[in-house]
Amino acid sequence: MLLQERRQQVLELITRKGFATLTDLARSLGASESTVRRDLDYWQDRGLLKRIHGGAMYTGDETLPPLEERTGQQLAEKRAMARAAAELIHDGDAILLDGGTTTLEVARLLVNRPLHVVTNSVPIAQILSGSHQTQLVMLGGYVYPKTGVALGQMLIGMLKDVHVQYALMSVSGITAKGLFNSNTLLVESERAIMRQANQVIVLADHTKFGRQPLAHLGPLSDIDVLITDPAMPGEYRHHLDEASVRLIVAPLD
Repeated sequence: MLLQERRQQVLELITRKGFATLTDLARSLGASESTVRRDLDYWQDRGLLKRIHGGAMYTGDETLPPLEERTGQQLAEKRAMARAAAELIHDGDAILLDGGTTTLEVARLLVNRPLHVVTNSVPIAQILSGSHQTQLVMLGGYVYPKTGVALGQMLIGMLKDVHVQYALMSVSGITAKGLFNSNTLLVESERAIMRQANQVIVLADHTKFGRQPLAHLGPLSDIDVLITDPAMPGEYRHHLDEASVRLIVAPLD
């Protein structure tokens, strides 16, 4: 295999998965680990990968704007969905807030409420760290670029000791096939989050419907509640009914 061809395959493998171990890359490419290390160094020098213990993480997704930019997109819808989500949460509940711009709006509404909040999001933890009545637990792991969200095996290991009433999360796409997100590393972590909750609440504005990113998170039946805005395509009501998902359409101001 030519040098540049191998390097391109290394980049494509990590781009598709979000993270890959050195051992898996070497096995997939039929190359030595020392050779793959040099390929990883090559892409890290160009800002597309980040070398981490035992492998590498993709950092070059130019299709994903920075968190600050995404926070302002569909802001009215996100705030409406956040209000609807906050109304489902009772004082004293234990909840898990997955990272995302919509769950960030939920966090703003929970400040100074007597809750137990677990999160893997650095921005959400920053919002709630000054909330005197909130007991906050920050989950660790590899912090994914542009999101401030911890992911990976370290996070999954910590989650085994956590159990909550509600897990609140967002997704990149929803179709009749189910829920989707941008890479397998993210999906693996979110599946672990979902397993630790009595109920899973997904917040997704109308722009997420009909989109099918790379990684399949699971069928619609894996969630209990879907909160969206009034512009949700009407044909999805049937799919949600079939999957026994409670639908909440959050009214805009």
